[in-house]
Amino acid sequence: MSDLLALADDLIARPSLTPEDAGCQALIGERLRRAGFAVESLRFGAVDNLWASHGEGRPVLCLLGHTDVVPPGPREAWHSDPFVPTLRDGMLYGRGAADMKGSVAAFVIALEQFVAAHPQHPGTVALLLTSDEEGDAIDGVRKVAAHFADAGRRIDWCLVGEPSSAQRLGDVVRVGRRGSLTGTATIHGVQGHVAYPDLADNPIHRALPAFAELAARCWDAVPFPEFPPTGFQIANFNAGTGASNVIPGSAQIGFNFRYAPGWTADRLIAEVDATLARHGVRADIDWHRSGEPFHTPDGVLREAVRAALAEHAGIVAEENTGGGTSDGRFIAPLGAQVVELGPINASIHKVDECVRVADLELLVGVYGSVIEKLLGGDAS
Repeated sequence: MSDLLALADDLIARPSLTPEDAGCQALIGERLRRAGFAVESLRFGAVDNLWASHGEGRPVLCLLGHTDVVPPGPREAWHSDPFVPTLRDGMLYGRGAADMKGSVAAFVIALEQFVAAHPQHPGTVALLLTSDEEGDAIDGVRKVAAHFADAGRRIDWCLVGEPSSAQRLGDVVRVGRRGSLTGTATIHGVQGHVAYPDLADNPIHRALPAFAELAARCWDAVPFPEFPPTGFQIANFNAGTGASNVIPGSAQIGFNFRYAPGWTADRLIAEVDATLARHGVRADIDWHRSGEPFHTPDGVLREAVRAALAEHAGIVAEENTGGGTSDGRFIAPLGAQVVELGPINASIHKVDECVRVADLELLVGVYGSVIEKLLGGDAS
């Protein structure tokens, strides 16, 4: 068994359900410490974070990943135990195989190989891991990035190992993500009898026209290059007392914005407030700011990723900002260019999650090539 596959197996066998790390980071930290890395554990709340670095000064290249996984779901639905890594027909099965313990294992092997070949490389190469990517993402990379910002620590380039590929390894890389803003609105009305609506104030009737307007609005006057349009979606709508003859006194509506760089969370909040006020809606809204949008323009990092994919995978990737979001949103404000490149995402979060072993081996070469192109050579 290859060192790569052995490491991936060892990580998958650890049931690191968010926010548990289950010893993954300790295992990786010890390996990298033996390879000459300085290893720093950053625990915030119930979340484990690991920063392992080699070299000093700038530029700083960070490889970013997570060791936590989502629950497996009904284990009887799996063809093999989700926490017993299993090889079948060239595929490695297990929870986290694609998202993203396979990428983490490839990161580690690529880093070990790079520092062995370039012990005096310029700048700093580092691995940042968290056990809070699949959860609330409060005490993970968000908290580490704030800690770095307070200390004046910068990151120049960040390569995220999230499963970005669609049909073939490297066919899609992410060069940014839309921002995410979630609101939970409590709409206030006056409860009453449905036969006497003049003595009540129906919060559903109040809210519907306002939220229909928000849902129908075209939010981007001009499309932002390389970004899907800003979108508004209602995710939950709860109201009623359970009786068909009672006008409820309140309603709750949950909604989310995914927004391009032409918007900020503050501006979107102001637009929602203005729309509700115009429709006479009385509401209290709890807001959760998941992260602002980020975008990496064409430059050194994107060029290095392109060259590595051409060299090792023989492919020209589609470079876009689709999908949800990632922990890259917390690293970008540190001044970093951020690109996401990882395995095929078809099975992530599903029963029988899997990754091609050949793709993991290919990832080691691609990741190693990116590191080499950015930091290769000897420091003078």
